[in-house]
Amino acid sequence: MSPTHTIAGEEPEHLTRAARRESLSDPLAALRTPDDPPWDVYLTGTVFLDIVFTGLGAAPVRGTESWARGMGSSPGGVANMATALARLGLRTSLAAAFGDDHYGEYCWDALDQGEGIDLAPSRTVPGWHSPVTVSMAYEGERTMVSHGHEPPPGESAPAVAPHARAAVASLTPGVTEPWIAEAARAGTRIFADVGWDDTGAWDLAGLTDLRHCEAFLPNAEEAMRYTGASTPRAAAHALTEHVPLAVVTLGADGAYAVDRRTGETAEVPAIAVAALDPTGAGDVFVAGFVTGTLAGWPLADRLAFAGLTAALSVQEFGGSLSAPGWSEIGAWWRRVQSVEEQDKAALARYAFLDALVPETLDRPWPLRRAVPTIGFRRSR
Repeated sequence: MSPTHTIAGEEPEHLTRAARRESLSDPLAALRTPDDPPWDVYLTGTVFLDIVFTGLGAAPVRGTESWARGMGSSPGGVANMATALARLGLRTSLAAAFGDDHYGEYCWDALDQGEGIDLAPSRTVPGWHSPVTVSMAYEGERTMVSHGHEPPPGESAPAVAPHARAAVASLTPGVTEPWIAEAARAGTRIFADVGWDDTGAWDLAGLTDLRHCEAFLPNAEEAMRYTGASTPRAAAHALTEHVPLAVVTLGADGAYAVDRRTGETAEVPAIAVAALDPTGAGDVFVAGFVTGTLAGWPLADRLAFAGLTAALSVQEFGGSLSAPGWSEIGAWWRRVQSVEEQDKAALARYAFLDALVPETLDRPWPLRRAVPTIGFRRSR
C-alpha cells in the first residue's frame, strides 16, 4: 500500500469486566469448547509505570530545560504485550510484582479494571517501589530513563504457570526458567522473544529454554548475530534447526517467517506509516502473531496482521496506550478500502480482515485514545 493512503492514520469475574474493553471481537470464538484452558495466553515479567512526554521538537539538550506539549502515563514493560493481547480479544493472565505505592496501585487498576487482564498470579509487594520509565518521544524516536529494584525472590512469578493455550516468554542468555518447561509439558504453546545480548556471546546454546518453544520471534539483527547468517532470511532458516517456527522482523521491510513443520515460508512488507512513537511496537507485533496462530490462520495472514497491529500502534504515543483493538483495526480497514486509487493487490493481502472486523463502528477514523494520567483526586 502507498504511504499516502495506507494510513489516515460460570466465567471468571475479570471476563465480565473485560466487556468494557476495546476488543469488539473474539478471534477464537469458533474454536472454544467447554474443555478449553481458562486462559488463552499467560505472561510474566516486569511491569513499569511509563511516563511519556510528547510534543518535543527535538532531543533535550544538556544544561537546558525542555517543555513537552503533552504527557501521558500507563503501565509499561510486560504490560504492553498483555494489553495488546487483551485488546485483541484473548483471555490474558499476567504474573508480575506490583509495588504497594500509588504507581503500583494505578498500574494494577489499569490492567485489572481497565483491560480485563487476570492478575490472580500477580502479587503486591509491601515496601517495594514500582519500577518507573520516563520516555521522551520526538522525531519518531524515543529516549528513555528507567529506575527500579529487583523484587524480592519469588514475588514476580509463580513456580507453576496457570493452564493456558499459549505463553509468551522473554528468553535471557544463560538463564533457565522452570515454568517454561512445565508449561510446555502441560500442552501450552510457547512463543519466545529475546532482547539484546549484553554479554556479546550471541550463543544459541545459552537460550536453554528455546527447545521448549514453538516459535521464536527475534529482530533481524538478533537473528543474524545468533546464527552467524549474512541475511535475515538465511538466519530465519537457520533458526528452524532449533525451533519449529522462526519469525524475523525486518523493521521497515516487514517480516519473514519459516515453518519447519510444513516447509512453508512467508514474507509480508511493512505498512508505511508516519511513526510518532515506536514504544511497544515489538510487543504488539508478537501479540498479533500469537492471536493469528491460536486462531489457525495461514502464516502469511498472521504476519500481515501482526505487522498491521504494530503499524497502528506506532501512530500513537506510549506502549500499552497505543495497542490497537478491533475498533481501530476495523476503522483502518474501511478507510483504506474507501480510497478509490488504492492498490488493489495490496488490499487483497488484507482481505482476510473482512471476516474479523466489526461490521459497524460508532466512531469515525482517525481514532484517538484519551491519554490518561495517574489520575485526579476525587471530590469529597
